[in-house]
Amino acid sequence: MRKDELAAAQAYVRLLEATRAALSDPADTPLYLPLLTSPMEEADGALRRAGLSGNETRFFELVSSLRPSLTGGGH
Repeated sequence: MRKDELAAAQAYVRLLEATRAALSDPADTPLYLPLLTSPMEEADGALRRAGLSGNETRFFELVSSLRPSLTGGGH
């Protein structure tokens, strides 16, 4: 995995974890949703730099190699 691909996969994992945390308590979700702006921008930029925008198959292969449990590969 190239460094830029690793950065994209890691940014996605951080975004996913932040989203899960923001949505964990539905009553507080509106309060925390604005906090996802930065992780979304980071993930979008990392995907573009790695040339993975629009190449979901390759991207999720990379994420799976990093964190198999996120894509169902760890079961």
